[in-house]
Amino acid sequence: MSREHRRAKTDRLDAELLMRAFLGRLRGEKRHCSMVTIPTAEEEDARRPTRERGNLVTERTRLINQIKAILVRFGIRTFRPTLRTAEGKLEGLRTAEGAPLPENTRAELRRHLARLRVVREQIRAIEQERLRKLAAVPGGETGPPAMVRLIARVLGVGVETADMLAHEILSRHLRDRKAIARYAGLTGSPDESGKRRRERGLARAGNARVRCGMIQLAWRFLRFQKNSALSQWFQARTADGRGSTRKTMIVALARKLLIALWRLVTTGQVPQGVVLRPAA
Repeated sequence: MSREHRRAKTDRLDAELLMRAFLGRLRGEKRHCSMVTIPTAEEEDARRPTRERGNLVTERTRLINQIKAILVRFGIRTFRPTLRTAEGKLEGLRTAEGAPLPENTRAELRRHLARLRVVREQIRAIEQERLRKLAAVPGGETGPPAMVRLIARVLGVGVETADMLAHEILSRHLRDRKAIARYAGLTGSPDESGKRRRERGLARAGNARVRCGMIQLAWRFLRFQKNSALSQWFQARTADGRGSTRKTMIVALARKLLIALWRLVTTGQVPQGVVLRPAA
């Protein structure tokens, strides 16, 4: 039996271990324990629009897929739920046999389209409110709104991605590039013991929104910033054309790009070869 399973564990022992950790921290032993920086109520509230929009986009995709799945059962594959006239075209839909859709199916589709319309209106309202707030920010002000406007000037980066990065990670007071990469979950998880050396892939311990957004941005960055130093670095290391190499190196590019954007908003250092849009 493992000794770990026979170890004594009580509330008293846990309290003593916590007290030792706190005393070590107070003595100045920085590696004794780590302190978590709790965001303020204002900082947490500023992240709500971006997170709400992400949930609404997921809901929109779910509704569209559900509508298409219902219609596929009747052999209908050309119907587009995202059109403004989609609801009016329901009556004219015919199955593969030429028969009209059953009454209950049409009623279900109308309810799905109504929910889809509400979700799209809510997404549009969030986006318009965000643009209104960005336009009202004075030119000399610092903080997340200024970061959003600066990052959005990078060709290939949209306002949505810039807003997510500014509020989720770049506005946090992280000490260096390693902390930035760790918080995004874009670092590796090495497994070393004795002579054994292997890599177990991404740690996936950081912010999932930032990690997913940065990997998507990295692919988009290769398309819009082909002459940048980061894109040329990626092309040089994926010259073999293997898909596995590109899949691995895109994570490395996402990490480098995130650090470059962090330096851009903190020190004003523009990444080499990156094209910026003219300032508004």
